[in-house]
Amino acid sequence: MEAAGHHEVPPHCRNCGAAVGGHYCPECGQETRLHVPSLAEFVHEFIGHYVAVEGRLWGTLVRLLFRPGALTAEYLAGRRRRYVEPLRLYLSLSILFFALMKLSNTELVQFNSKGDGDKPAVTQQHAGKPGGPVIGGAEDLPDDMPHHTTLPAPLERLAPGFRQSLDHFDRMSTEQKSEVLRTGFYHYAPYVVFCLMPLFALYLKLLYLGSGRRYGEHVLFALHTNAFAFVMLAAFIYTPEGFLKFVLFCWLVLYLPWAMKRVYGKSRWGTAWRWVLLFGLHGLSLALGVVAALGLGVAFAH
Repeated sequence: MEAAGHHEVPPHCRNCGAAVGGHYCPECGQETRLHVPSLAEFVHEFIGHYVAVEGRLWGTLVRLLFRPGALTAEYLAGRRRRYVEPLRLYLSLSILFFALMKLSNTELVQFNSKGDGDKPAVTQQHAGKPGGPVIGGAEDLPDDMPHHTTLPAPLERLAPGFRQSLDHFDRMSTEQKSEVLRTGFYHYAPYVVFCLMPLFALYLKLLYLGSGRRYGEHVLFALHTNAFAFVMLAAFIYTPEGFLKFVLFCWLVLYLPWAMKRVYGKSRWGTAWRWVLLFGLHGLSLALGVVAALGLGVAFAH
């Protein structure tokens, strides 16, 4: 395509092939006068459409961070074009949160080791043949005696190779264990947390049975509230101890019931008991999800 032809209106749209007569295709909406974009145009587009005061990103973040539930209410009311799409917002803030958390070198798990603390502590292990004496701990075991981790029978059936991985993990040094857990967390936790969104929405669906809300509306609320949590947790990590950190913590705790009240419109008592149940259920799910992410890191460690 010659440079001179970039500013001429072609007879057909280069994207869909429809006949055109103006600056935009009547079928797909693409511009007809195309040219090689410059860096200045990219910067102008980013500032004009996302960062400017009237842009989508600014309006989205203001409502997300400072007006609990307002972004969800706007979306449900049909005012959607002026805000960033919920899934894109969630994924962007999720990636940003885990990146900032990784850069902060946050210690996920601390191992207490003293002397031979890197060796796994084994209790109630029988030596020799069945019926032999009980060995009280790892310090009584000969160095060449293999240690085998005992797992619940259902877990053994579901993941028969996990016991060998756990034994291998137990033989690692403290530094190696920390690195395995850290790698596993940052590799699997984003996927685990994302998979918890449908479960979070299911909790809301059960808590608001009879409200007439569709499951998709609960998913929307879950995406917005968890996107807010990513921002606040990232700020919490980088905020020094003091009054400001206390304020952030209070806002993080109070945000969810306030958002629930605005979106679902129940009484204060009706919102309060639902919030307590939702907080407990999601907290338990999140804890199990983090454990699962760490377990996957151990299972696939080499």
